[in-house]
Amino acid sequence: MQKMSKKIIDFEQLKEQCDEFETIKLLSEEGKIIDPEWQPDLSDEELIELFKQMLWSRTLDTRSTKLNRQGRLGFYAPTAGEEASQIASNFAMEKEDFVLPAYRDVPQLVQHGLPLYKAFLWSRGHVDGNKYPADFNALPPQIIIGAQYVQAAGVALGFKLKGQKNVAYTYTGDGGTSQGDFYEGINFAGAFQAPAVFIVQNNGFAISVPREKQTAAKTLAQKAVAAGIPGVQVDGMDALAVYEVTKAARDFAINGNGPVLIETLTYRYGPHTLSGDDPKRYRTKETDDFWREKDPLVRMRKFLIAKDLWSQEQEEKYVEEVKTEINEAIDKVENMPQQKISEYLKNTFEEVPANIQAAVEYYEAKEAK
Repeated sequence: MQKMSKKIIDFEQLKEQCDEFETIKLLSEEGKIIDPEWQPDLSDEELIELFKQMLWSRTLDTRSTKLNRQGRLGFYAPTAGEEASQIASNFAMEKEDFVLPAYRDVPQLVQHGLPLYKAFLWSRGHVDGNKYPADFNALPPQIIIGAQYVQAAGVALGFKLKGQKNVAYTYTGDGGTSQGDFYEGINFAGAFQAPAVFIVQNNGFAISVPREKQTAAKTLAQKAVAAGIPGVQVDGMDALAVYEVTKAARDFAINGNGPVLIETLTYRYGPHTLSGDDPKRYRTKETDDFWREKDPLVRMRKFLIAKDLWSQEQEEKYVEEVKTEINEAIDKVENMPQQKISEYLKNTFEEVPANIQAAVEYYEAKEAK
């Protein structure tokens, strides 16, 4: 008879331990504080400003979508639904902190100080949309998935070496956590205890791939464990929770404790980008309706109205102001000189090869006519 060996490792138990991540939530879908003993670490004025920035982002998304459909804007990745995840996390940062955005993170970039017309130039593919002042702490939106995580680790290490009390913070989507750059970035920052805040905006789909099909991990926050850094999951439709978690992560990082990984559970109401994606092919109406009930603007609006800090009249007036700001920015862009083919060619090479130089001269002659 074969002797049964003693069970040394219970892999099922180990697997269950990986799933023990609490989702932090402070504000209910009805706009009420869940724990009465907790109060926001923000003044009434700051609460209003946070909501106004979220409303600005939603208005910008609506208008940018129309501008894209009119052929007046280029590449665009919709942001509606992610206002709490994007704006509230950015709201917890300082102007001296360094933001490294992905292509969906233009709202944070503008709120961090980038003129809106520059963001529109970037969308239209104009080189001037990538030219930032030396004292503006940001890089242009990264198109390569996850590459900004490696850049953020380097910027954060620079802060540490300089003894500067600031953080580098960056964003990626759920799909970005399956890229090598994601792990390399958090691992490097963790190894060097660099002050970085890594934010994963889990909107459920990497373009059309559901999150559960692109990783077996039950949460994305738990991926921090492999790099030896703290990971936390937060309700990404709850602006107050996102703000509090990000603020705590920033404080932790600047005090010499190394980086933090934050997973925000959020949702994009529109397509992945306006470049041909159709979410109806891979998302159901039931899923969309479920997340519409969690709308971060509705939740925050109810909270402010209950505190007598906001009204419909205030909102209508502010939205009109934002529309005027957007119209002025796009008008400025459309009245700027267009790029020339010769300029594209010149910008491609530091040392221009003979064949490209010949092409430059050819187009310069045509453009001079």
